[in-house]
Amino acid sequence: MTSKMIQKEEIENYLIVPAAQDKSTSLIKELEYAVRLGNEYKGKTIITFQSSEGPLTVETTVWSVTEKNIQLKGGIIIPLSSIIMVSF
Repeated sequence: MTSKMIQKEEIENYLIVPAAQDKSTSLIKELEYAVRLGNEYKGKTIITFQSSEGPLTVETTVWSVTEKNIQLKGGIIIPLSSIIMVSF
């Protein structure tokens, strides 16, 4: 899979859509770890998510995770159903 790397501030320029396969349940533990990594150690996480223009990748700090979304610094929200892959 090829994705376009963007800056966190560019996310608002794209329409985020659900991924072909909803991996919310299987990614939740990784996303909770990403929150801890960001909040306690100031570490960044690489997140690939689906947009209307194709997969996008961003390296950022995850501030929180809820039942349906993740929140990044600056109040940026990405729905869990749109996330394709998480890596550290």
